[in-house]
Amino acid sequence: MSAGSLAILAGLPAIGPKRLRLMLAHHRPDEAVALLRSGRALHPMVRRGVDANLFDRWRVVAGAEHPDAAAARCAALSVNVVAHGDTEYPAVLVNDPEAPAALFVQGSLEALHGRRVGVIGTRNATASGRATASELGEVLAAEGVAVVSGLARGIDGAAHRGVRTSGGPGRPVAVVGNGADRPYPKQHADLWAWVASAGVVISEWPPGVQPDAWRFPLRNRVLAALCEVLVVVESRETGGSLITARAAAERGVEVMAVPGSPRCRSSAGTNQLLVDGVAPVTSALDVLTMLGLDHRRQGSSPFDPRPVPHGVQARVLDWCAREPSTLDMLVAGLDVPVAEAALAVARLEHQGWLLEAGGWFEPAGSRLAPS
Repeated sequence: MSAGSLAILAGLPAIGPKRLRLMLAHHRPDEAVALLRSGRALHPMVRRGVDANLFDRWRVVAGAEHPDAAAARCAALSVNVVAHGDTEYPAVLVNDPEAPAALFVQGSLEALHGRRVGVIGTRNATASGRATASELGEVLAAEGVAVVSGLARGIDGAAHRGVRTSGGPGRPVAVVGNGADRPYPKQHADLWAWVASAGVVISEWPPGVQPDAWRFPLRNRVLAALCEVLVVVESRETGGSLITARAAAERGVEVMAVPGSPRCRSSAGTNQLLVDGVAPVTSALDVLTMLGLDHRRQGSSPFDPRPVPHGVQARVLDWCAREPSTLDMLVAGLDVPVAEAALAVARLEHQGWLLEAGGWFEPAGSRLAPS
């Protein structure tokens, strides 16, 4: 019954990752739950710093649900309980100084077996920031890179929507701050379900745990530890993104940032990261280069420095390759919103894929060139 016991222990009020690790250092999960349910004493190191009121709350919660029922609740939600020391526990976390004692997993941890890039940022993102995050998610996934984020509003959600749009081999990885039965924010319930089916959703918290504010800064260390490169798209001068960036730097993870206007508050944190010496991201190629995945300069094939179009941009370019088109023709022919089509043609024109003349767009260069 260890899975159920772990779920009960991880869901104790104000337990926290450090306290849970301490508890499991001195008690097997089943033993700890049995001691709490019976009112017997835990190891003195576990009790240290825990006042009587909190300990009484632990006893009440531990007694409210049998471990078998807790395990069944996890199974009903397709949540796999993975303890530190289990063979399926992510290798990248095993030796982390703040490794979670247990993970509650929806989906497959195999999503962590390939290359991994974190794409994070403020919840209060600008339209430009969300578009950038989505584009990064698209291109990275198309190149087979797993995109790690937090499923929060703003930048995080945009990054994973980009992965979904791509349809590439790169998988989505989400690290969340609450139980799997409470997708947060609620408007991301569909995105949460998709990430769990296409990749993996990871939490330190079992089903039933609310998205309390204090849990999110804690989860950021896990998100940082899972990345090889962490990209901050937009961040205010303080907040969770900078906490994650600091946690990544402490772990030797490469941190990168997208430059922004000094007039925009959502760029204050990222610009400060750049001042502090992190590498800038001006396109997904910068991130791929940091990963060492850019092989375009190898061999005898002509080198094309333009980022390869993905998603809507690829569809727009393909449509314009068949015949020169106006924005209205693209909107009608591709059945996409005007704003999305306008953004795509603007990016393609800026990157050198499209030429514009009198409101008509057509591909630049020879049609014999590789697409």
